[in-house]
Amino acid sequence: MRFAFLATGLLFVFGVGWLFSYDRHHIKFKSMAELFTLQIIISFFCLNTTAGIKMLNGISGFFGWLMEQAAGGINFVFGGLVVKSGSTVFFLNVLMPIVFISALIGILNYIKVLPFVIKWTGIGLNKIGHMGDLESYLAVSTAVLGQPEVYLTVLDEIPHLSEKRLYTICASGMSSVSASILASYMKLIPGKFVVVAVFLNILSALIVSCIINPYDTSKENKNFKVRTEKLPFFEMLGNYIMNGFQMAICVGAMLIGFVALVTFLNSTFTVLFHITFTTVIGYIFAPVAWIMGVSGQDIVKVGSLMAEKLIANEFVAMGDYQPLASGLTAKSQAIISAYMVSFANFGTLGTIIGSIRSISKEQASYVAKFAMRLLLGATLASILTGTIVGVYFN
Repeated sequence: MRFAFLATGLLFVFGVGWLFSYDRHHIKFKSMAELFTLQIIISFFCLNTTAGIKMLNGISGFFGWLMEQAAGGINFVFGGLVVKSGSTVFFLNVLMPIVFISALIGILNYIKVLPFVIKWTGIGLNKIGHMGDLESYLAVSTAVLGQPEVYLTVLDEIPHLSEKRLYTICASGMSSVSASILASYMKLIPGKFVVVAVFLNILSALIVSCIINPYDTSKENKNFKVRTEKLPFFEMLGNYIMNGFQMAICVGAMLIGFVALVTFLNSTFTVLFHITFTTVIGYIFAPVAWIMGVSGQDIVKVGSLMAEKLIANEFVAMGDYQPLASGLTAKSQAIISAYMVSFANFGTLGTIIGSIRSISKEQASYVAKFAMRLLLGATLASILTGTIVGVYFN
């Protein structure tokens, strides 16, 4: 039965992608098959082998240890803050560690560890999927550096990209997540699903692009240069720390606004219609949840989380997931957890358009034109990732 839902999930992603494809006659089936095979190998190893499970536990444990180290700086600054016993301050425990993780990423980037990993992983990915050198590089680097930093590394290339290549790199940006916030995700959902989803989303974004946005990469310029700006160490470190702090503040502000808005809508709908807003949108997304393999008794709850993640952001959905998790089956937990690990939401569209606009106003206008199709593609990528992860759970 689990493989039947894998088939329905794949058919749904392909069917919707085909409806909105720019070129239905040149869909890249070979690249899709190669990338999907790699997804199956990765997911099987991570979720169905002893070595893979130990690896995931090790990575999750490492990020947990990093969160403990981040607490040193947080307690030094906020240690005098009086908090009600037994309560959890989301800003301090989940968002503030982003500052420390961002600093670590800056150091690894400075000493050339991350550029080496990104370069050769991108080359290997291109050898498998034949998606193009630049596209493969950005698919990997976005999952490490995040937005908008990743676009600055190819600052000279963006003004000259075709619309099709621009779509693919933006789709990768929406489907991936920055490494600086992985530890924060792991405070809200099981770490193993965060790690697996990061790997699978890189490939899911490229697979969906093969359907919606196929083009011949052999006709594209394959030579590109990665821009590196060599700053003094402590200036670089200060920049990364401030970027991490600004990200934490931005996420916090978004959460205040969106959670308050959802609360307002739930209260209003309850008074007017005797049903909450989240339940309404849960019914809308329930069929998609079922197609992905979510258990019948969970489809409305999972559907509401899927909608919240799309309309608001993944942190809002993850926050609402926590009180629901114990009532969901293991399969439903796996699917929705993997689905939530991406930047596919309306807010990210603004981030991408703004980032591209700072480099090229003309290219930003192109991104604005295909913005909704971009959001659709990134959402389909999340659906594909969630569907694959669900195969390994009953």
